[in-house]
Amino acid sequence: MRRSFAVALTALLVSVAAPLRAQASFTAQVDSVARAVLAQTGVPSASVAVVRHGRLAYAQAYGDAQLEPQIPAKTDMRYSIGSISKQFTASCILLLQQEGKLSLDDKVSTWLPDLTRADEVTLREILSHTSGYQDFWPQDYVPPMMLKSTTAQAIMDRWAKKPLDFDPGTRWQYSNTNYAIAGTIVAKVSGMPFFDFLRQRILEPLGMSSAMDIDKSELPPHAEATGYMRYALGPLHPAPKEGAGWLYAMGELSMTPGDLARWDISLMDESLLQPASYKQLETEVRLKSGVGTGYGLGVSVGMSNGHRVISHSGEVSGFTAMNMVFPDDSAAVVVLTNQDAARAAGAIAQGVSGLLFSTQDAQTAVREAQALKIFEGLQHGQIDRSLFTDDANAYFNDTALHDFQSSLAPLGAPRSFRQVSEGLRGGMLLRVFRATFPDRTLRVWTFQMPDGKLEQYQVAAEG
Repeated sequence: MRRSFAVALTALLVSVAAPLRAQASFTAQVDSVARAVLAQTGVPSASVAVVRHGRLAYAQAYGDAQLEPQIPAKTDMRYSIGSISKQFTASCILLLQQEGKLSLDDKVSTWLPDLTRADEVTLREILSHTSGYQDFWPQDYVPPMMLKSTTAQAIMDRWAKKPLDFDPGTRWQYSNTNYAIAGTIVAKVSGMPFFDFLRQRILEPLGMSSAMDIDKSELPPHAEATGYMRYALGPLHPAPKEGAGWLYAMGELSMTPGDLARWDISLMDESLLQPASYKQLETEVRLKSGVGTGYGLGVSVGMSNGHRVISHSGEVSGFTAMNMVFPDDSAAVVVLTNQDAARAAGAIAQGVSGLLFSTQDAQTAVREAQALKIFEGLQHGQIDRSLFTDDANAYFNDTALHDFQSSLAPLGAPRSFRQVSEGLRGGMLLRVFRATFPDRTLRVWTFQMPDGKLEQYQVAAEG
């Protein structure tokens, strides 16, 4: 009995230790990605949340939420999420549609007849940026007029009563004006202020208690993240705050990354809207020509390394953000940063999402070593032709070997060389590797035949 108990206990400890080691490894990798991007970009801080298996699995903040006085970033601090707010506005419209109070195919003229060609533009075109209404804020800074307060009506009077940029449904062009219109319609149909409807019907039911409307007031200093901007590569400066009214229904939300993760989990579980509404939210809208837009209703839709992804970036003065949801995989990545006009949030999110679907296994190190050895050989204009098929050997002619050597040799040894994805293509295994150097990153990808030989070995700049 004692021996059986000991064997069982040992087995239990082994089964528990393996996931713990895996989690520790994942945590270290996320930390490495976030810290490296902040170091490279100079962005003050990032707050990250990761959902795995439909649950919040990881939350960590890096850097400084405020520089003077220095205040470290914490995961319970709010950051502005910018245009990620748009999917919440679109969901308000879908809730009203579920109640039979409107339809996505309704014309804007039903509520706002004075807008340009309002009897032609539909709510679906408003939410999918295919309406033709001109964007009132394409700049990555705050123009002087936007430091003063405004109203959604004033925005519509100035930008939604001029000629359309294109005929409705014929082109896709991102436009914040669309969401000033959408928020106004939510208020008219619901009979309450837009943010009150959003809070009562979405934020409170999902327990998103940190969510705050920064269209009315800025984030409290010291307690929350401070937004920053810089001119070119100069020093960081506190970013100016937009005047009240400019963020209405299009970029008004700030919250913790954990609360945005709550929203992401609700998308995976389809726990708030009806299934048909989620399908409309996440379905790519096509132009009248049949061309896809890559956009649904307030969200970008597409594929990332073979996984369906619902995503959106966000930027308001002083902040950028990225939210990536993989509904079919019950996974999501939230990254909030406190500098505008910067790519750190997207870079961190992409890096972490790659870790979510890592193809690392017992043979990964062997494959990486082989791919690196081939790379090093090409840096010297040499290749082991026994590793390749006849087609690949034909590809690596004298010109190819010369060009590989002349372009790759000056780079020296890579700082890192790792496999980032794996999939099937044309009956072969497609593997993608990332080679990192001090001043650039390269993408290396191979096709492996069933017999183990390589049909392809390509190198290109990571773009």
